[in-house]
Amino acid sequence: MHILVVEDDPTVRNFVAKGLKEAGHLVELTDNGKDGLFMAVSEKFDLIILDRMLPGGIDGVRLLETIRAQNNTTPVLLLSALADVDDRVQGLKAGGDDYVTKPFAFSELLARVEALGRRGRTEAAPQTKLELADLEIDLLSRTVRRAGQKIDLQPREFRLLEYLTRHAGQVVTRTMLLEGVWDYHFDPQTNVIDVHVSRLRQKVDKPFGTPLIHTIRNAGYMLRAE
Repeated sequence: MHILVVEDDPTVRNFVAKGLKEAGHLVELTDNGKDGLFMAVSEKFDLIILDRMLPGGIDGVRLLETIRAQNNTTPVLLLSALADVDDRVQGLKAGGDDYVTKPFAFSELLARVEALGRRGRTEAAPQTKLELADLEIDLLSRTVRRAGQKIDLQPREFRLLEYLTRHAGQVVTRTMLLEGVWDYHFDPQTNVIDVHVSRLRQKVDKPFGTPLIHTIRNAGYMLRAE
């Protein structure tokens, strides 16, 4: 699943993200309500994990009420240190689908995440393919084709291409790639991204004439059809 985690505590945020990625999910992170709201309404997520107490003037309940007012039905799991019944009821009434109190065991959180994912799949067909121009990515078989021709990618190359495709038409920064593809929450000051993008271009772009992967000067990369 494509999951957004909105959590200001870096220890909790990284703990949750690491476990979700190990379970095979694509995870995006933010540490405040303002950015969380922007991402929640501008991108398509299968699930949002939302901390109730957030900095930036928009707390979890307000963020949740705002996206529900826009008819956004993405399942939302609330995380909170507030364990009173009234607090849980308020969160659920605001539009939350589940409520987990801190501290929590990751195994329980994952079970609740997967339960919400199953519920969401019964309401909407799961996304099993990504497409852009003549590029096709099958998320179930983990295969890639362009113009009908199969392209063999290494696992990290596949994750990189999947991430770029999910953000097609958007500038993807180094920080986004380090967190979303490599699970780094710091810049290792290496050229690992440049090397992998170069390899990906050799396989996805070079044999086909028309490039899809574009460098955005001083910003990052963008996948787009000319």
